[in-house]
Amino acid sequence: MKSYDINHIMELIPHRQPFLFVDRIDVTEEGKTGTGYKMVTINEPFFQGHFPGNPVMPGVIIIETMAQVGAIILLARDDFKGKTPYFAGINKFRFKRKVKPGDVLKMDVEITKLRVSIGIGQGVAYVNGEVAAEGEFLFAIDK
Repeated sequence: MKSYDINHIMELIPHRQPFLFVDRIDVTEEGKTGTGYKMVTINEPFFQGHFPGNPVMPGVIIIETMAQVGAIILLARDDFKGKTPYFAGINKFRFKRKVKPGDVLKMDVEITKLRVSIGIGQGVAYVNGEVAAEGEFLFAIDK
């Protein structure tokens, strides 16, 4: 297992603030599995409008965060270093719990299928051990 902090994460994926959502990741198996963490703070720009007086992390941002975890897991492989990952689709996503400021979002992600530069990731996001969201995302890697 390899653990990456924010500085090393920025060496692996091209995302930058304010659109970099992974604070730390433990890659269990490069190109296959890992667990990422996002410390959700009230300072996130999306909370200004989602929703004033009742801040809730948007579901699309939870999906993006999970996809970034998947991208880091994949780009940790030597043959994918320096490549750019792109969303190709979202399948069977369900949201089961609100994610609010002060929460730590823990995401377990597995790359379940990979063919050349197209693949599928499966993930579950937790807050305090409770499932917040789960589903599948498709991605393409720029050649």
